[in-house]
Amino acid sequence: MTNDELILQRLDALEAKLDPLIKERQKWRELMDDLIPLQNHAVGLLIEQLQEVEAGFQLEDALDLAKRSMRSVKNFVFAIKAMDNIIDFVNDLEPLLKSAVPKMIEHLDELERKGVFRIIKSTLGIRAKVAAAYDHHDIEKIGDGIVAMLALAKKMADPRTMAFLEKMVAIPGSVDLAQTRKVGPVGLISAGFDPEIKEGLGVMIALTKAMGKIKSNGLESEAVPPAPMAQ
Repeated sequence: MTNDELILQRLDALEAKLDPLIKERQKWRELMDDLIPLQNHAVGLLIEQLQEVEAGFQLEDALDLAKRSMRSVKNFVFAIKAMDNIIDFVNDLEPLLKSAVPKMIEHLDELERKGVFRIIKSTLGIRAKVAAAYDHHDIEKIGDGIVAMLALAKKMADPRTMAFLEKMVAIPGSVDLAQTRKVGPVGLISAGFDPEIKEGLGVMIALTKAMGKIKSNGLESEAVPPAPMAQ
């Protein structure tokens, strides 16, 4: 093999090795040619956005932000951990919410069917009327009166008091006023021998004695013993 043939062979081998590099170079150049328009557009957008924040942006602020961020790495880590805990809590709570929310909706729907929300809405109108008719001083006095009425209601809740009131309420219905007659002194004397009238007089005497202690508020401190029945 002559020197010329040897040189040509080596040139062919070198060309074969350089051909992939040339092709890669061409591909890279084509990519750069495609990216240049996009790059120009991106730079234009960046410049436009920077012009909007130019008045409030200072390089010193950016550097200070970077420094503070570097100093607050622990805070960032803590915030991320807290966020992880919140996410875990939400994931654990999600099954409960899936079962609780339908029940809550069903309960609210039941309240709506029973008219509870309509009553609440009506009470808002009553509150507006009360606010228009009374000032806060009147409301405070009314509140004191309501507290006193509740105290009376508590005392009336005593079984003996309830039984007494029930009997007193039943008395007018059991009396036929059309059958009543006039009674004179002799009639009063003869009525004194009636056992029912004796019991009634005994009850009246016991009540009268108890009412006498209202003057000194004795009714609050001691119970009134029943008066002996008249014989």
